Amino acid sequence: MEDTARKDLIKRLKTIRGHIQGVEKMIEENKECDAVMQQITAIKSSVEKVGWILIKDHAAECIIKNPSDREEVNRTIHKIAQFLK
Repeated sequence: MEDTARKDLIKRLKTIRGHIQGVEKMIEENKECDAVMQQITAIKSSVEKVGWILIKDHAAECIIKNPSDREEVNRTIHKIAQFLK
């Protein structure tokens, strides 16, 4: 993984951590369910984005750079299918 992509992922994960801490605080403060659910939806979207970035990077490394390694290609396809569930 390139250094800039790694830094971007770390930044996204730190943002997700902050959102989770915010949701925890909202629940402690007994905030409205709609507001909490809205934040949880944003967290889910952010986590999915991180997952897609990782899958894209891994697929590029595995499939594009070394397509002859069928076993690794199949493992990558399996990982993508698991993520899509």
